Amino acid sequence: MEALDRKILEIVQDGFPLEERPYAALGRLLGVSEEEAFDSVEGLRKSGVIRRLGGVYDSRRLGYISRLCAGVVGVNELESFAAAVDKIPAITHNYVRSHAYNVWFTVIARSESEIQETVRGLEAETALHDAHVLSASKMFKINTVMKAASGQATESKVVDKLDSKGAEPFVPEAKDRRRINLLCQDIPHTKTPFSDLGIDVAEIRGDLDQKIMRRFGAVLRHQQAGFDANAMVCLAVADTERAGMLLAEDPHVSHCYERAPFEGFPYNVYAMFHGQSEAELEQSICSAVSALNGPDHAVLTSLKELKKTSFVYFA
Repeated sequence: MEALDRKILEIVQDGFPLEERPYAALGRLLGVSEEEAFDSVEGLRKSGVIRRLGGVYDSRRLGYISRLCAGVVGVNELESFAAAVDKIPAITHNYVRSHAYNVWFTVIARSESEIQETVRGLEAETALHDAHVLSASKMFKINTVMKAASGQATESKVVDKLDSKGAEPFVPEAKDRRRINLLCQDIPHTKTPFSDLGIDVAEIRGDLDQKIMRRFGAVLRHQQAGFDANAMVCLAVADTERAGMLLAEDPHVSHCYERAPFEGFPYNVYAMFHGQSEAELEQSICSAVSALNGPDHAVLTSLKELKKTSFVYFA
């Protein structure tokens, strides 16, 4: 990756300029032309490093709920399971992980009953069985900003706690639904993307100010961005608050939640670790577990990514 690309990637994940000509603003920041800034971002998009450029919204504030689901699918049935999941827009992420519970997927919907219906439908249609729908009782960290150039997986500044779930839901009008629907997808590949969508940048800033949008910027494909190794680490701890806070401060951790244990899976704190190599990943996990005095834990490495998309609101 070129030096300019790295610098731009550092900025555009959470600091993409919300201006009529964002690439001109980005160019001024880096001392390059609008054309150079635009070409760099476009190259990162076309190469797959940037999966999407747009808004990352808070599903809870928009009246949606998200659930992590775990289950079991036989190795020979994984392909047909993945094909079925691909047809369901409510499922955004789907991974094969190294555990007896080998499939882990995320469902976003308006209600718990809709999520249960989605999972039951998959159990009826595919080889999925022993499925569990897992809610988060506490969120210690959510941060998908990857800082590859610095050698650190994430920065801990984007931290959200479930205390914010008490905030009043945002009740969108028709123009809000249109704006959010467009911005949660990939913005146009043009130098004036916001005006081309017919969206006032002041309204985008308003979404950030009201905290219905977490950030506006680039969503990366971790592997292409240099983070080849990742794992979900699940721990069984007595003091979940302490564990969650310590893990949230770790730059290698992007997500950290408290969840209820279930039969065959006694863990109550989940953390997603990322590294630029297997050695870095292993070292970061070992250090974190040691700092927590070595609790019982399981490291679920990502064996295969079956699906990774962004949810489209108000579709």
